[in-house]
Amino acid sequence: MPRVSSRSVDKLVHLQENGRCITKLENMGFRVGQGLIERFTKDTARFKDELDIMKFICKDFWTTVFKKQIDNLRTNHQGIYVLQDNKFRLLTQMSAGKQYLEHASKYLAFTCGLIRGGLSNLGIKSIVTAEVSSMPACKFQVMIQKL
Repeated sequence: MPRVSSRSVDKLVHLQENGRCITKLENMGFRVGQGLIERFTKDTARFKDELDIMKFICKDFWTTVFKKQIDNLRTNHQGIYVLQDNKFRLLTQMSAGKQYLEHASKYLAFTCGLIRGGLSNLGIKSIVTAEVSSMPACKFQVMIQKL
């Protein structure tokens, strides 16, 4: 039976804790997103379709939360949307060095939850993931879950 070093065990425990942390942040973002979208849309006319909702998220919602619009919204018209923010506010302060890239996922998890929670309150079930190739730019991919 192969021996497992204590360093390997420590690394595994660290990864599990990091995963739990990211899940908690995503869940917190989800609840905040639900509450914010409720407040932001109370005086808004009903949305025409899914694309209309995504445009609202990219313009009004993003501007209220992050003080700027999403830089680019793309879709394949089959339920996948990519929101690109070239200067994501939560990453601009830490974008000076590559050593912080590994911590970016914690900041993005909350925002993924924020988007997912907002969409959920507008009747859209989704999976939201984020990716950073060069900080502070990031992309959020929204996959709509058809019921």
